Amino acid sequence: MLMRSRNREAAVGGFGLDRWGLSMRDDPLMDRVVELDEVAVVLAQRTTGWTSAGLEVGRATWRDAEASWPQPLETDRARVRDPDSVGVVISGPAEAVLSVVLFRGGWADVDFVAGLDDAGCLPASGITSASDFGTRMDQWVTRVFGSLDSDR
Repeated sequence: MLMRSRNREAAVGGFGLDRWGLSMRDDPLMDRVVELDEVAVVLAQRTTGWTSAGLEVGRATWRDAEASWPQPLETDRARVRDPDSVGVVISGPAEAVLSVVLFRGGWADVDFVAGLDDAGCLPASGITSASDFGTRMDQWVTRVFGSLDSDR
C-alpha cells in the first residue's frame, strides 16, 4: 500500500509524486532489498556470453522513484537519482523474447515468449541480492532460449 508523502520537497512542489500525490519512496513494499547498481554489473558481466550465443541484449532501463508520474524509463543511469527498478529485454532465435524488470524490493516482472505455444510469466519473488538475481537470470535465460554454449 502506498502512503501519502510527508517529505518537504513533495509538499512544496509535488516533486517525486505520482498523479495521486503518492511517492514510491514512501511505499513500505519498496524496501531497498537489492542494490540495483550491483544488478547492472551482473547484467553487464553476462551480456558478452549472451551475445556470443546469438542473443540480442537491449540496454538496461532504469526507473526513478523520484520522477513524476508517469515515471519514464531511462537508459542513462546518471539521469536516475533514486532507482527503484532496472530492466532488460533479451531477444533470440525464432522471435523468442525475455523481459525482466527487477524492483529494489526483491521481486521482478519476468515475461517471456519462447515459442508459439510457450509464453507467459515466470515466478520471481524473494530475490535477496545481485548474486541471487544473477542465478535466477541464468535460469530464466535457459528456460527461454535453451542451454547456451558460451563462456560466462
